[in-house]
Amino acid sequence: MRYDMLILRFGEFTIKGKNRNRFEKRLMEHVRQALTGYTDLKLQRTFGRIYVYLNGHEHGPIIEQVRDIFGIASISPALTVPPELIPIQTASLQVMESYDSKERTFKATVRRAWKGFPHTSQEMNHLVGGHVLRNHPLLKVNVHQPQIELRVEIQEAFALVYCEVIRTVGGFPYGTNGKAMLLLSGGIDSPVAGWHAMRRGLEVEAVHFYSYPFTSEQARDKVIALSSRLSRFAGGQLKLHLVPFTELQTAFASMKQDPLVITMMRRAMLRITERLAEQHGALAMITGDSLGQVASQTLGSMNVIGRAASLPLLRPLVMMDKQEIIERAEAIGTYPVSILPYEDCCTLFVPKSPSTNPNLRVVEKVESFVPEYDRLLEEAVSKAETMILEPEHQVQLTSPDEEDWF
Repeated sequence: MRYDMLILRFGEFTIKGKNRNRFEKRLMEHVRQALTGYTDLKLQRTFGRIYVYLNGHEHGPIIEQVRDIFGIASISPALTVPPELIPIQTASLQVMESYDSKERTFKATVRRAWKGFPHTSQEMNHLVGGHVLRNHPLLKVNVHQPQIELRVEIQEAFALVYCEVIRTVGGFPYGTNGKAMLLLSGGIDSPVAGWHAMRRGLEVEAVHFYSYPFTSEQARDKVIALSSRLSRFAGGQLKLHLVPFTELQTAFASMKQDPLVITMMRRAMLRITERLAEQHGALAMITGDSLGQVASQTLGSMNVIGRAASLPLLRPLVMMDKQEIIERAEAIGTYPVSILPYEDCCTLFVPKSPSTNPNLRVVEKVESFVPEYDRLLEEAVSKAETMILEPEHQVQLTSPDEEDWF
C-alpha cells in the first residue's frame, strides 16, 4: 500500500498553553533535521500535528527516521483525497485492501472537522462502513473491540483515510526543558537514565570518569560507543566529557577506609560534574541510580552522596527494577555495548564490604584528610577532554566471542 502522507501527532506538551508554540517549533526543527536526506518532502505544521507529504516515497523508511524523535506521540500513514463522499469511499477500500483476506472485525470512525461537509460524522460512519462491508464480505462489524479501525478525518482542504496508529516515544522535544550533565558509566543503567532525561526535554552532556591504567582503553571506547548510540536521540550530536580520575582514586585508597571508598568516589564525581555543569550552562545532574540495587544506591548512601553537590540531582530510574531497565536498554540499542566486559573505575574499586548506610560527618571528616583534595578536583576538571559524538561514529570493541564495530 503506497500512502501519500504521514501524520505526526504531538505529545503531552500540547497542554503547555502560551509555551506551546515554542515546543512545536523545536519539534518541527527536529523533524526537518531527521529528514534532511529527503529534499523533496513537504512538511506542514498544524494544530497538534505535523503533516509529511511523501511525494512518492515509501512511508516505512521515513517512519524509521522520525519515530525516535521526542515529542512525537504517534504516527499514521494516510491517504489524502478530496473532501467528497465518493473519493473517501474509494480510498477506504484501498486502505482496507492492504489487509490480508480473512475474517476480521472492523469499525469505521469518521471525524468531520469541516462543518461544511454535507453529511454528519454519524452518517459518514454508515456510508463508509457500509461501502466497505459490501466489498469485503469476510469483514464483520464490531464497534466495541474491532480488530481494525478505519479512520477518516474530513477537513476543508482534504480528507485523510488511514487505519494504523503507531505509538512512539512521546515526551517533550529534545532541549526544550534546559540542560543537564549525565554521569555516564559503561554499565546498563546510566545510558537508560540519559534516554529518559532526553525524553523529558533535557539537553544532555555526558561525563565519564576513567582511571587509566586501572581501566583499559577499551573501557573508554565502550563509553564512546554508548555516547554515539545516545546521540541519535539528541538531534544527532552528543558531547562527552572524559575526566581522568586515577589520582583521586589512588588518594582515596590511601586513606585505608575501604567501606567508604565508593561513597567518597561518587561524591567526588558529583563535585567535578557540578563544576563542569557550571562551565557548560547545565542546571542539573543525572545518574542511573536505582533504589537498593547496589550498596551506593541505598537511601542512606544516596543521601550522603547527593549532599556533595548543590545542583539538583535527577535519578530517572530510582523506582525501576533491573528487568525494566534492561528492557529499555535493549529497546534503545545500548544493551549490547553495555554488557561488554570492560569494567569502569567504580566497578574495579568496589571493596568487599562497602558501607550501605554511611555517616555524613564521618565521610566529611575522612575527606578532610585526603591530601590536596581540592587541587585534585580542580586538576580533574582542567584535564577533562571533550568529544562530540554522532551516530555514525564507530569504535572497534572485542565482545566475548568476536570482534565487532559499535
